[in-house]
Amino acid sequence: MDAVYRRQRHFYDLTRKYYLLGRDPMIRDLAPPRGGSVLEIGCGTGRNLIAVGREWPAARLYGVDISQAMLDTAQVAVERVGMCSRMRLMQADACAFDPQALFGRASFDRVFISYALSMIPDWEAALAQAAKCVAPGGRLEVVDFGAQEELPVVWKRLLSGWLGRFHVTPRATLGQAMERAAREVGGLAHFRSLYRGYAVRGGLVRV
Repeated sequence: MDAVYRRQRHFYDLTRKYYLLGRDPMIRDLAPPRGGSVLEIGCGTGRNLIAVGREWPAARLYGVDISQAMLDTAQVAVERVGMCSRMRLMQADACAFDPQALFGRASFDRVFISYALSMIPDWEAALAQAAKCVAPGGRLEVVDFGAQEELPVVWKRLLSGWLGRFHVTPRATLGQAMERAAREVGGLAHFRSLYRGYAVRGGLVRV
């Protein structure tokens, strides 16, 4: 992933903001408890965690990403906005990491994944790992590309070709995988289509 992002990281946020739809509504819905903990899996340039920090100024922020190049960019951004004391970023594989070893805590009040599962080969393992990181009473939230089932066939073909250039594959069975992940941790899942199937939003509440 460092090879993919070594150049892209410098203009990633500028280009992605036009088509990674649904990220900011998800962030506004996180609503962590005061002083609560928020973990982003696949935090990339830190754009989303910084937005969480601005929306929820009392939250403690954590992020993991497999790309050190992206984390380097994120750290610069975090320093620029003065959030170093509130945020910790670590390199880790989304499919298998030990939050206790990385951050000194086993679970988080809110965990979220924004447009990352579509880039992770073993995305179901990453989803299951994310669910395990949710504290009792906490939530996991996911937003990603959908199957574009209600959009014109030509649009779907063009978008799929474009996304393929960036190693992105929409996960058609994300809803079912979310249900399984919820059952494994004793949680309740939710899932819905956005923008006529362009994107999907899902998650779980751990009870």
